[in-house]
Amino acid sequence: MTKVAFIGLGVMGYHMAGHLKKGGHDVTVYNRTAAKGQKWVKKFGGKAKRTPRDAAKGAEIVFTCVGNDDDLRSVILGPKGAFAGMSKGSILVDNTTASAEVARELAAIGKKQGVGFIDAPVSGGEAGAVNGVLTVMCGGAKATFKKAESVIDCYAQKVTLIGATGSGQLTKMVNQICIAGLVQGLSEGVNFGLKAGLDMEKVIDTISKGAAGSWQMENRAPTMCDGKFDFGFAVDWMRKDLGIALEEANQNGARLPVAALVDQFYATVQARGGKRWDTSSLIHLLMKD
Repeated sequence: MTKVAFIGLGVMGYHMAGHLKKGGHDVTVYNRTAAKGQKWVKKFGGKAKRTPRDAAKGAEIVFTCVGNDDDLRSVILGPKGAFAGMSKGSILVDNTTASAEVARELAAIGKKQGVGFIDAPVSGGEAGAVNGVLTVMCGGAKATFKKAESVIDCYAQKVTLIGATGSGQLTKMVNQICIAGLVQGLSEGVNFGLKAGLDMEKVIDTISKGAAGSWQMENRAPTMCDGKFDFGFAVDWMRKDLGIALEEANQNGARLPVAALVDQFYATVQARGGKRWDTSSLIHLLMKD
């Protein structure tokens, strides 16, 4: 049993923290909305605290899963932040999808007080969090990762140390860049098939077993055909992630013409009221002119 804290009980964090508790760990939670923390305790047990600092006190590993760079700084830094409550030798594992820059910033601050840091964004969506089968891509020191790996494994199907601090976040950017282009291609293919009058259930069942197959095709093509988007990974979140990737690309010189175009398509989806629609809603722009 490891004494851990989990900060941020959103769509993902709520379930991830639950898997840590189910895994036999001593879990203390913090959430900006205190009622959510109490709800979690009622369901899973453990304890809820009023500040990140209080939640982090005495914890061997502190997990964070919040919205963006600024949210992350707000729960880690300052007199009420997690670092203020963490002891030398403890580890902070950040599951937020954020920038590589903030990962390096926080790792450097933590190092000064003897706290390890792992940037560990996840992929797999809400369903992956619910079922404890997320893919976790990590950046940080090998020794620090080894100490935290078995605990992270409670909510993951695959946990990998990619490289130095920031590598986890950069890998998540690669993930989102790939998904953006894939979903746009899937949207165009499905829309084409519908306009051609094909039986798309048969089409998807057939081509998903070949070179065109993907998780998105298996899990999203049927709902795209039905025009259902009120679930899944929200367009708002995808635009945040693509914004991080595009900013990083501006710094490292990578060209992302498709990702930039799809980002603008998502902006149009937002303007149509689809801010919380699943990312597969790209097809809405093709079906609803």
